[in-house]
Amino acid sequence: MQDILQQLEDKRAAARLGGGQKRIDAQHAKGKLTARERLELLLDDGSFEEWDLFVEHRCVDFGMAEQKIPGDGVVTGYGTINGRLVFVFSQDFTVFGGALSEAHAEKICKVMDQAMKVGAPVIGLNDSGGARIQEGVASLGGYAEVFQRNVMASGVIPQISLIMGPCAGGAVYSPAMTDFIFMVKDSSYMFVTGPEVVKTVTHEEVTAEQLGGAITHTTTSGVADMAFEDDVQTLLMTRRLFNYLPLSNREKPPVRAGGDPINRAEKSLDTLVPENPNKPYDMKELIAKVVDDGDFFEIQPDNAKNIVTAFARMDGHTVGIVANQPLVLAGCLDIKSSIKAARFVRFCDAFHIPVVTFVDVPGFMPGTSQEYGGIIKHGAKLLYAYAECTVPKVTVITRKAYGGAYDVMSSKHLRGDVNLAWPNAEIAVMGAKGAVEIIFREDKKDPAKLAEREAQYKARFANPFVAGARGYIDDVIQPHETRQRICRSLTMLRDKKLDNPWRKHGNIPL
Repeated sequence: MQDILQQLEDKRAAARLGGGQKRIDAQHAKGKLTARERLELLLDDGSFEEWDLFVEHRCVDFGMAEQKIPGDGVVTGYGTINGRLVFVFSQDFTVFGGALSEAHAEKICKVMDQAMKVGAPVIGLNDSGGARIQEGVASLGGYAEVFQRNVMASGVIPQISLIMGPCAGGAVYSPAMTDFIFMVKDSSYMFVTGPEVVKTVTHEEVTAEQLGGAITHTTTSGVADMAFEDDVQTLLMTRRLFNYLPLSNREKPPVRAGGDPINRAEKSLDTLVPENPNKPYDMKELIAKVVDDGDFFEIQPDNAKNIVTAFARMDGHTVGIVANQPLVLAGCLDIKSSIKAARFVRFCDAFHIPVVTFVDVPGFMPGTSQEYGGIIKHGAKLLYAYAECTVPKVTVITRKAYGGAYDVMSSKHLRGDVNLAWPNAEIAVMGAKGAVEIIFREDKKDPAKLAEREAQYKARFANPFVAGARGYIDDVIQPHETRQRICRSLTMLRDKKLDNPWRKHGNIPL
């Protein structure tokens, strides 16, 4: 018996060594951790239960029969993050460059299937050279099996992808279908075709970093949500994000009771919005002063900065925050911000996370680039997301809410549950100046008369009371009581039940 036990330990030791010490050293030399080291940091100490440690590939072509390493390039299993269950897979670049084989894909699919059965998130750590060329179509089939499970899991369990090395070709589509993508600066990249192919086909000279690096995807393309300095920071921030999320769509998000009273008044908010309606202010300051302990986790902070999306807590409960940012493009909605916010709202709706919306929006961004880029259809995505959303929705208009953008930003007409406004809020079709120039065209040559008309229009429409008179605004509140009113509203809405009509699925304007 002792011999058998020793053989088992020897086999385990060999499997844990992956591609061998030389390749582990090469991984460390690049500033990267190994697949197992990453899981040790991500999961609670001693919580990891590994599956399929001894799985090997079945390929016999191109000399592969003599190259078999237990585990076949991916470490899979489950563990806990702050005591809460999570399933994981971590690709091992030291084994065949982390390339995906049929057996490698089967391991990933097994943990994804189990996660769906028990209702727990999946976190994938991607560090792979792509499909294992020696296996041909079998490896491509393996990718497709993973893709199918990504789609079936969408909206059922949270899926998080960490890009911690190369991720190219077909491999990019699995992360693309997950809920959140984190990347590591200078050591991870994603692209459908690499720089060499780009050069051959389009004659463009571009580096891997420029084409698909962390900065590119978090600022320009919007494919990834956040970029971090190294593996350690990426894993720690993943743990932090995980704390806001429910395990599945069968339960509500975790409650983390703190010491921040719900009736805390924040007097500085009374002077946050400048007297000059054209002067910007930082919407993140409002968010920090309203949420529990001033702590929020921003999603896509470097992409479409004219809108802020973040997770926070109100009275200990997770909320999703969507807020126009007057500091960038005056808070206008454009193509990128509409897509960013729509995806975030749909995630919140799928996982029972209430949506709190702070509105200061002068309208949709004008211009040929926006129109040619499809702002009509992309803007409709945000409209669709809010209209379809059935979780509690609380909206606060802090300053401007003009035109169609007023409607889109979780208005009462899109089934907003509680819609509040600050006293200085302007709810109108457009700004007073533009409005009077259209209504009173004949007075354009008389600046004094036009100014008088503008003052009349402001007094009549540029306030929250016209909307309040129609019930479109539930109450006009003092800025300093914003936290208390939101918390009370969310408590009232905690057992809200609202079902959309039965359908296979809607046809969102993609």
